[in-house]
Amino acid sequence: MDGNATTTHRNVALLSVAATLATRITTSEEIDSRLSPVLKRLKLPTGLLQRVAGVHERRNWGETQSFDTAAVDAGNRALAEAGVSADRIGLLINTSVTRKHLEPSVAVKLHHGLGLPSSAINFDIANACLGFVNGMSLAAQLIDSGQIEYAMIIDGEDADDIQNNTIERLGRDGIGRKDFMSEFASLTLGSGAAAAVLGRADANPGGHRILGGVTRAATQFNELCVGSVDGMFTDAKALLKGGMQLVVSAWKEARRDWTWSNMDRYIVHQVSDIHTDAMIKAVGIDRTRVPLTYPKLGNVGPASIPITLQRESATLRPGDRVLLMGVGSGLNTAMMEIAW
Repeated sequence: MDGNATTTHRNVALLSVAATLATRITTSEEIDSRLSPVLKRLKLPTGLLQRVAGVHERRNWGETQSFDTAAVDAGNRALAEAGVSADRIGLLINTSVTRKHLEPSVAVKLHHGLGLPSSAINFDIANACLGFVNGMSLAAQLIDSGQIEYAMIIDGEDADDIQNNTIERLGRDGIGRKDFMSEFASLTLGSGAAAAVLGRADANPGGHRILGGVTRAATQFNELCVGSVDGMFTDAKALLKGGMQLVVSAWKEARRDWTWSNMDRYIVHQVSDIHTDAMIKAVGIDRTRVPLTYPKLGNVGPASIPITLQRESATLRPGDRVLLMGVGSGLNTAMMEIAW
């Protein structure tokens, strides 16, 4: 399908990306210990999180941290790295899945915490794990249009409640193997925050050009992964199959406008060994160019792509080609090329 799902940006650059990690490390062995009664009753082995998902640790916020204060911290460091003062930001897009309440938006608290001007547009974008890339694409379009000069995309995630609620529920009587596996993905989640600053490429020659990309949807799969603070319920097999079909379809369609088979780095949404292996095989990319953060950080939702990009940024060199890519619940996929 042609149309607005394929985007090319003329004059936009990524100026900075910063991440704030939660300080408390929760190992998969600790989660196994908390789940030991149900694992024993269901005759399931320990170590599933490590062997099946490849997640050995994840981060959780410490007593003095929260997802929103961490997001503000990441935002302030992104501003400092970009050399852009807060009063020059014209747009703030928050992409957090985590929220304490339905109203007002999370963006308003982050806008206030960062000391942004009243002229700065601010709102939330919610699109599961693709929110950050979607936010970058929308901000890039507004910069290209001349409406704003600088934008910040920001995200903070807190996995504590969903994991605690999941572990408590899995320990109840009547939980079977099918119930356990439908909530398995909740145990891979981690906490973290990230922020990026975008601006005009011609005014910021040291920035990294955002060239454009594609998004595609397969919303017939909208019930395969449904989550809330109470828990995340997933049909893992169907989700993986539908997601890979969507990725391959989008990848093939993108060949008319993009050449992504030999990128220097593929920054993929961080889910698990199975998901990453399937994506690498589906589109035929070089595994050595796919950095992994989920083994130590877990799946940090929309923050996982910018966190992974930030951790890789020190090894990227001018001229490197970087592709951000992932699949989000719903299903949606997004791919965005950056010329480093």
